[in-house]
Amino acid sequence: MRFAVNLSILFTELPLLERPAAAARAGFDAVEMWWPFDGPQPADRELDALRRAIEDAGVRLVGLNFDGGDMAAGDRGLICSPTGSARFRANIDVAVGFASTLGCRVMNALYGNLDPDVPAAVQRRLAVENLGRAAEAAARAGITVLVEATNTYDNPRYGITSSAAAYELIGEVGAANVAFLADLYHLARMGEDVAALIDRDGARFGHVQIADVPGRGRPGTGVLPYPDLLARLEATGYSGHVSLEYRPSGPSAGEFGWLTPDRTRWR
Repeated sequence: MRFAVNLSILFTELPLLERPAAAARAGFDAVEMWWPFDGPQPADRELDALRRAIEDAGVRLVGLNFDGGDMAAGDRGLICSPTGSARFRANIDVAVGFASTLGCRVMNALYGNLDPDVPAAVQRRLAVENLGRAAEAAARAGITVLVEATNTYDNPRYGITSSAAAYELIGEVGAANVAFLADLYHLARMGEDVAALIDRDGARFGHVQIADVPGRGRPGTGVLPYPDLLARLEATGYSGHVSLEYRPSGPSAGEFGWLTPDRTRWR
């Protein structure tokens, strides 16, 4: 099992450019992050600085989100949004280019919040079109675009809230390099049987993220049987990373005691 640490939720007590080195000191050789810039097309110097920080730390970038809008203000993606669609499209080549220079092979395109004033069919057509555009650009770089289901407790208006809905959208796009991001926290919060989902679909997951339920803390702080779930995932032949996307209860460096020192197994 290969674990990565999400630098947009862990190590946030540090400036962005210091987080890759902090992850390396904590024993990780792989990181992921949400889109870490304020807009869709940051200056080259910003991209270069983050690239150097990752390379200098000796870690791999194994997951990156496309621009999801103003997350602090409540945005949760742009692909279904009539007002955010242009911003997403402006970000595609920038984000794919940045990811590809670091060897990143999976990128998450968050669906976004549904707008009650816009017909659902309009938003759906936009999402399919934008995912198709992203997939086309990503395919040229050997990158898979991910579709994630989130939960309505944390994200009440998000448009994809089940694995079934995610797979339906993936099928509508019809691109070979679009796959499901299995965030076990979000799925479990929505009442899905994640053990059964892993057994059935684990081999075709595009990426996996974990946190415990209900508080989104580290594994072992809630009700999910992570030793069993991770063993099931490994048994399916899933070969990607499992990303730690949980909220720390204190300094992030102290949040990994549940893992073996080499960060490859449940302790």
